[in-house]
Amino acid sequence: MKIFAIVDNHDTLMGLRLAGIEGVIVENGGDASAALEKAAEDNDIGMIFMTTAAAAMAKDTVHAIRLQKSQPLIVEIPDRHVKQGDINKALSQYVKQAIGAKL
Repeated sequence: MKIFAIVDNHDTLMGLRLAGIEGVIVENGGDASAALEKAAEDNDIGMIFMTTAAAAMAKDTVHAIRLQKSQPLIVEIPDRHVKQGDINKALSQYVKQAIGAKL
């Protein structure tokens, strides 16, 4: 299984590529949704990393894929532009969505 990244900035993609993770840079919601749908259809991709901004651009598509498919796992990752408080908020929200419990 491969990991694929959908990000909103060049720096994050370069860092992930250094770790061997391929991906794309998106600039708007249409691009983000199209990239996510394409990656979700690839059976070799088991996990999709999305930056916070890219996930926000394709919020409805992320939600739909999470509800309809068990794979790939979509993981929202913070990048250097996200404040510390926003990271904690995003993680708490992800846990709440995944298991239904508020931390």
